Amino acid sequence: MAWSKKRALEKIREVGLIPIVRAPTAEIALAAAEAIVASGVGVAEITMTVPNALRVLGEVARRFGSRALIGAGTVLDRKTCARAIAAGAEFIVTPSLELPVIRTARKAKRVCIPGALTPTEILAAWRAGADLVKVFPCGPVGGPAYIKAIRGPLPDIPLVPTGGVNLETTPAFMRAGAAAVAAGGELVDVKALADGRVDVVTENARRFLEAVRAGRKMSTA
Repeated sequence: MAWSKKRALEKIREVGLIPIVRAPTAEIALAAAEAIVASGVGVAEITMTVPNALRVLGEVARRFGSRALIGAGTVLDRKTCARAIAAGAEFIVTPSLELPVIRTARKAKRVCIPGALTPTEILAAWRAGADLVKVFPCGPVGGPAYIKAIRGPLPDIPLVPTGGVNLETTPAFMRAGAAAVAAGGELVDVKALADGRVDVVTENARRFLEAVRAGRKMSTA
């Protein structure tokens, strides 16, 4: 299917989970993407730190883009952003506040999720045109309590905590008001994938999705 920006953003917010694929080889990254798609989560972020990342991104988008929303992560500059979009990325994620990347993604009508940490950075990202703001690294600065504190003065900015996200903290992040969570190594078990145990990642993704749903139910109870 062709993803409009509106539908892509709705998908991320609906699922509430962005699995991050950061793998040491292209083969493991492809296996991770396949496992995530098999779980039914329907969203996957391929980081630009993966060897031959753009080729991997293109292959993942070609194979799974009709069934899942595929994005690019760890995008640090405008050129990489443009190349990732050309390869098939439907959303762009940065670890830091990179204004040229936000502008490039917006011009291409792609969802942009820039990284920020402080209230000043979060507000700057939002004012620059972010669709969601990645709060990174969230774990070391308080985790769910930090998200709750930020949501006090900035309730209208949709936040995606990253770092410190695991099965135990995910429900708390959702209760604190996160729009979604992004999970890397806790979900994408690289060692299991290297051993050929793709089912481990598929099951991890399903469990994270259940944790997101549990947290949302608690926040509305």
